[in-house]
Amino acid sequence: MAYNLLKQRLDAGEVVILDGATGTELQRRGASMDPAAWCGAATLQNDKMLSEIHADYIAAGAEVVTANTFASSRLMLSRAGYANQVEEINRRAVEAALRARDTAPGGGPVVVAGSLSHMVPVAEGTDSVDPAKLPSDGEIAAAFEELAQILAAAGCELIILEMMYHPARIRFALDAALATGLPVWFGFSARRAADGRAVSFHQGEDLPLDDVTCLIPKQGVDAAGVMHSGAELVAESLQSVRRHFDGPLMAYPDSGYFEMPDWRFVDIIAPQRFETFCRDWIESGVRILGGCCGLTVDHVRAAVRARDGG
Repeated sequence: MAYNLLKQRLDAGEVVILDGATGTELQRRGASMDPAAWCGAATLQNDKMLSEIHADYIAAGAEVVTANTFASSRLMLSRAGYANQVEEINRRAVEAALRARDTAPGGGPVVVAGSLSHMVPVAEGTDSVDPAKLPSDGEIAAAFEELAQILAAAGCELIILEMMYHPARIRFALDAALATGLPVWFGFSARRAADGRAVSFHQGEDLPLDDVTCLIPKQGVDAAGVMHSGAELVAESLQSVRRHFDGPLMAYPDSGYFEMPDWRFVDIIAPQRFETFCRDWIESGVRILGGCCGLTVDHVRAAVRARDGG
């Protein structure tokens, strides 16, 4: 199993390269984003493009590729008219990643991860939760359990909990991921409060980062770190992770900003600058490097250079 080899490397202190964005990369390459579901439904018409994206990341040096399932729980898809295709969309997203892995020339084993976020419907033209469309706790828990089981059945070797920031929804996502028996990585998101502190991305209130990182369980999570946050927030935010978690740390920031249903590729961090950040993160103990929204194959190459001293 490819994940076992990767875990051995992490345990030995080696640096592992995660991929870059999938949903925003689909958009950047011309795929249409759904006004209600964002990038999840795009798999139906673009699974070939998805495989190409994953293959490009693998060729750049990614050792983990993440299926396009961040925004494809029933919570997102049903409100866009895809309630009867939840399993198909997620299965095809995983299959696209598996194809890329299985046809990649040479290189070492690549792990296919499933993304499980706690995304709920977002108001159009914003990055904020739409309170009029907020599901009940029961709907949320059931949707996360369903998605986690689909990811496991489709062939994922790992579940990455992405953009964790809301304590109640984090618990539902964690329970769903851990119930699969698959390895789990925990990625949380931060923002700057008005007073300059790094706080949870939660926009309803300024939650201290420790209110999120304290939820990382002592058992069952193999790695934890910061994602979907600006690169300048990562080092500070990782201090909170380390207070509650003693396993491998990861960093995969975003760049640009979201206005449902589009990513705005504005002031994207240059790969050379990203490489400098990666070098600093490695020196501080980070062992998993990658990128999320807005970051590309060039950024994955930069992470590889930082690791290898190129």
